[in-house]
Amino acid sequence: MSQFNDHAIRRATFHYAIQAFAQAAGGIFMLAFLLKAGVSAPVALLYQAGVVAGRLLIRPAVLPLAIRFGVRPLLIAGALLMAMTYLFVGQITGPGWPLVALCAFNALGYLLYWLCFHAYFAALGDPDRRGGQVGMREAIVAGVGILAPLLGAWGLTMLGGPATFALVAAIMASSALPLIGAPDVPVAATAPEGYRTPRIGLGLMAGDGFMSAGFHFAWLIALFTALGESYTAFGGAAAAAALTGAAGGLLLGRAVDSGHGRRAVVIAYACVAVVVIARAASLDAPWLAVLANAAGGLLTAIVTPVLMTPVYNLSKASRCTLRFHAATEGAWDIGCLTGCLGAAGLVALGLPLSVPILTALLAAGGLVVLLFRYYGRGAA
Repeated sequence: MSQFNDHAIRRATFHYAIQAFAQAAGGIFMLAFLLKAGVSAPVALLYQAGVVAGRLLIRPAVLPLAIRFGVRPLLIAGALLMAMTYLFVGQITGPGWPLVALCAFNALGYLLYWLCFHAYFAALGDPDRRGGQVGMREAIVAGVGILAPLLGAWGLTMLGGPATFALVAAIMASSALPLIGAPDVPVAATAPEGYRTPRIGLGLMAGDGFMSAGFHFAWLIALFTALGESYTAFGGAAAAAALTGAAGGLLLGRAVDSGHGRRAVVIAYACVAVVVIARAASLDAPWLAVLANAAGGLLTAIVTPVLMTPVYNLSKASRCTLRFHAATEGAWDIGCLTGCLGAAGLVALGLPLSVPILTALLAAGGLVVLLFRYYGRGAA
């Protein structure tokens, strides 16, 4: 069992719900806003590649800070930096140096936040209840994601980018409040004896990063284009996706905890294959694109517990959650960077966005192999 009580994990989940609301109200519109500002699809993908490349380069600087201050203060700082990023987004008017500056600032905020959040959540949670805890977290996120994108779309349409993203920044900053007074996770000055980063953890995160390039980032660009670059339609599609995902994570997360990990993997990644193919085939049919996006909301809710249960449990078993996630997040960045650069190149060559979307199938196949190996040895 965890050394932390349930109150601590509830604080972290509440924080995550507020952060997810900000992401759903503003974060999912970031690439769409860049497209509206005159940034082409290949450049938008290169921008995303630049964000993950920046994270990869500056990641070594986080460990000394975590050793001195602990994980929780850095998590709070990461949330505030992400809030400041939204203030810059609304000022982008096209390609140029402001876009490069946004890329660099976004890399710093996302690095500090996600590295510390995953390390923090892994340390707080219980291995024997991990699937349910992650599933509950994702179900709450799906719930808040129903209203948030509708509000974001309304704001971008009626108030404009600067005002909307300023409001999103305020919401993101408020997500730090539940963490005040929460327990900290100290980081040892040197790696504990026996510390290691299992290769399966690196492989899982690298595969997920590569899959995200096609399944998430290329898809967001394709969906916004398919819906006529309408914020209202795009926000409605995102809300429908959240609605379908509200219960899926709970169901599959509990299946993982009850020892049915391999069955959960089959269900989750069979759905991945269906949704990826549906997304690639829907770019000329807006109604089908909306349905494919809604299916993706359910998919995220059921895949996350299956994937992150082993990652968090391996992290806790490694004896230093921050060092573990520094390595695995680096692997995720390498996978996503490779996928985004490949996607940008394919689109620049004149191929439709359906091609980089389909590359997610390659990553899904590799993830199934690794997850079967993990769950097959009784680690669930």
